[in-house]
Amino acid sequence: MVNNKENKGSLLSSLTENTRQYGIVGALIVIIIVFQILTGGLLLQPNTVVQLVQQNAYVVILAIGMVMVIVATHIDLSVGSLVGFIGGIVALLMQDMHFNWFLSILIGLLIGIIIGIWQGIWVAFVGIPGFITTLAGMLIFRGLATTMINASIPVNNSSFNAIAANYFPNIFGFWGPFDGLSIVVGLLCIAAFAWITFRKRNQAYKVGLDVEPLSASYTKIVIAAVIILALTYEFASSGNDTQGGIPIMLVIVGVLVLIYNFILTRTVFGRHVYAVGGNRRAAMLSGINTKRVDFSLFVHMGFLSGVAAIAMLSRLSSASASTGTSFEMDAIAACFVGGTAVTGGIGTVPGVVIGAAVIGVINQGLSIMGVDSALIQSIKGLVLLLAVAIDIFSKRKKS
Repeated sequence: MVNNKENKGSLLSSLTENTRQYGIVGALIVIIIVFQILTGGLLLQPNTVVQLVQQNAYVVILAIGMVMVIVATHIDLSVGSLVGFIGGIVALLMQDMHFNWFLSILIGLLIGIIIGIWQGIWVAFVGIPGFITTLAGMLIFRGLATTMINASIPVNNSSFNAIAANYFPNIFGFWGPFDGLSIVVGLLCIAAFAWITFRKRNQAYKVGLDVEPLSASYTKIVIAAVIILALTYEFASSGNDTQGGIPIMLVIVGVLVLIYNFILTRTVFGRHVYAVGGNRRAAMLSGINTKRVDFSLFVHMGFLSGVAAIAMLSRLSSASASTGTSFEMDAIAACFVGGTAVTGGIGTVPGVVIGAAVIGVINQGLSIMGVDSALIQSIKGLVLLLAVAIDIFSKRKKS
């Protein structure tokens, strides 16, 4: 007798059902291989991978908030200007007013939240579309940043600059030429992924839902393990004899990814975001306070813009009026490349992380090859256009 709780489909059918999800990962792998060849093996050098993380952390941070906004059928065009504006304020607090660096960070995050509240009120309670509200915000805060910062403001605080430049202490020592902490963390990540995969499978089985074939679960774990081990090697062998390992910025981004993935998938607010994006009218009729959801989304986006501003200021060690230019485009592109639906209702945090990785690899690979920055923008535009076209064609095929 066949147990109807278990899906007896083959591994191939399980992969077919998740074509889009696996396709994004496959595309990323292909892009990495192509640029590894074109750059003569420089792309996957350990120090280059660390730079990739540190230089593109802002894309992931902003894309985490942007995916929630887009899922709820809005858009935020102001995040790049907010990065420049908030970064300028934090730099002024530390350099001109001699504030403590940690207090300056807290003030910067608070300003981001206040701006998120400001824009959320216009969108949720006044009824101005998010596109118009944030377009106005983009102009307002870019203008304020330009007025506030005449040339540039250098930041000479070593503790603050260490956020983007330094690594976590290697408490396990060096295992031969490798960083011990990186190896331990990598193995723990593999174990955690395997545990989460089997836990979700068992929970679905207990409540009578269809579960994927066991072979599919093992395949996902093996693929994840290979990717994590490759990254572990890169981080464990980065730096020099005295420094290397896990960048502080990587941990900050990882914590934000875990927190916001939990918010979107495990909380009432997350379910409301998907409900509003799927069918706003139906969500209202079911009792969901759509205005509160819209307002909260822009507050989260303001907070994450503050985090991205601090990350960029720490990496650049100076603030300028042009900081953050086109950052909103990178965040939006990461969302759509990562599988977020143009029409809303569909999108995940892990998906935008992969999308951000695609954007980051393209940036890094083309920069190593010496391609002009203007041409890099054109190439990223073509990638975005292709990602949206694939989304539209896949929907037409399903319908």
